[in-house]
Amino acid sequence: MRASAEHTGGGSGDSCLACDLIAGTEPLPGGTISRTGLWTVEHCVGPLGLGTLVVKPLRHVVHVADLTAEESAELGPLLRRTSEAVTAVTSPEQVYVCLWSHTGRVPGHIHFVVQPARADEMARHDAHGPALQVAMFAAARVPGEVDVADVCDRLRAVMAEPAR
Repeated sequence: MRASAEHTGGGSGDSCLACDLIAGTEPLPGGTISRTGLWTVEHCVGPLGLGTLVVKPLRHVVHVADLTAEESAELGPLLRRTSEAVTAVTSPEQVYVCLWSHTGRVPGHIHFVVQPARADEMARHDAHGPALQVAMFAAARVPGEVDVADVCDRLRAVMAEPAR
């Protein structure tokens, strides 16, 4: 098993944005949506659209292979629950779930992006799947903080309900 730094973004000495958001040293629009003992769910701080969430381990983990048995056991049910909440709040055509971890071609804190794929976004960018994400990054439209706070309140309420 590879060593996982607790907070140092891949051992380069640089800080880790994911860890900084967890610690509250970087602003997190909408705040934490849900937190278990091992994972947190937050709204994406990038341009992947309103209602796009990030599910990430609380500790700095760079590789899925480095997740503990306990982290692994929580992950599947949490991704399912997060996808349910995104579906309930945003009514998308589909919910994409993908792993991201690179910063500047260097592996970083793993995080699962849970993104509503809506017809209007696919039409606007004339893309779907990974091409939609690339197009959204190219367009660089980051949702406004008021809109993010509103959708996070709605997502938080759904996540607090008993799982189906």
